[in-house]
Amino acid sequence: MKKIGIVIATFFGTGYLPVAPGTWASAATTLIVYFTPLSRLPFIMLAAVTAAIFAVGIPAASVSETVFSRKDPRPCVIDEVAGQLVSLWFLPRQAGLYIAAFCLFRVFDILKPFPVRRSESLPRGLGIMVDDVLAGLYALAVLSLARYLLFK
Repeated sequence: MKKIGIVIATFFGTGYLPVAPGTWASAATTLIVYFTPLSRLPFIMLAAVTAAIFAVGIPAASVSETVFSRKDPRPCVIDEVAGQLVSLWFLPRQAGLYIAAFCLFRVFDILKPFPVRRSESLPRGLGIMVDDVLAGLYALAVLSLARYLLFK
């Protein structure tokens, strides 16, 4: 069970990349959604996929803390997958919008505005997952507002 948890937590090994594994996981997620039928799913279906990844990610992230003997270990990137998915909700399949969602998500994941940083104090895998989902919501909100103001 530990091995499966680590495979999930590292997003099939993406978390082992030596430089910026969270950024690579976010980029991979964005590309997977863009180049697969996921980009054409109705919102409710993409939200269900996100919820499933979130639900599976919590125990996987908890396992990663045990295996790597530290809180929110660097190889654990399943949280970036869930957060990046949130940032892509409601977007039409346009490269510029997906790039903007990727960039905004990374900014909010790094800066961790309130309450993103505070959510990291939630226990184990829940804290790992929630902070990135909140960062994804920030990215989604900013991108949605920009689209509304610029393209109404």
